[in-house]
Amino acid sequence: MYKKRGLLIVLSGPSGVGKGTVRKELFTQPNTNYEYSISMTTRSPREGEVDGSDYFFKTREEFEKLIAEEKLLEYAEYVGNYYGTPLDYVNETLDAGRDVFLEIEVVGAAQVRKKVPDGLFIFLAPPSLSDLEERLIGRGTEDREIIASRIGKAREELEMMNLYDYVVENDEVLNACEKINAIVTAEHCRRERVEKRYLQMLEGE
Repeated sequence: MYKKRGLLIVLSGPSGVGKGTVRKELFTQPNTNYEYSISMTTRSPREGEVDGSDYFFKTREEFEKLIAEEKLLEYAEYVGNYYGTPLDYVNETLDAGRDVFLEIEVVGAAQVRKKVPDGLFIFLAPPSLSDLEERLIGRGTEDREIIASRIGKAREELEMMNLYDYVVENDEVLNACEKINAIVTAEHCRRERVEKRYLQMLEGE
């Protein structure tokens, strides 16, 4: 009996591009049927963030223990903090036939690409670097020195765009969400993802 495995959807892009905003909007839409894999981080919660909903907030010691036990699908250290994805949850959900949605940093996405080459990798890009800088300043959560560091990192991350299958410009959140949903729908119809089902059907006749 053919059992279709879920699709691993990876949304990534430079810090400040709006990954979290786009992901939250996607998950408020009634037709969204993705399972969100909550990331772990050692950074402090921002105002309004909830442990176990926005992130799993861990100490550095707890996080490094998970690394040593190889219990992360990916992880990265970014501006002094660790970020990572719990491995067991992702595999269990995909095996159950449900799509898993990851919102992660670019370095982490590169690790996932090696481990799950048949995943769907979407790069969320800013309209411009000046727009990205304005967004980071507008968040009001970091000082100028950190923002300058993030902009420098963003330049490097934009050069890693070639690791992705699709690029979506986040000019407008609803537009970005519409494009992401269209990409996922198309990927589910890709021949490589569906032909095994039909081959098994033919063998059974």
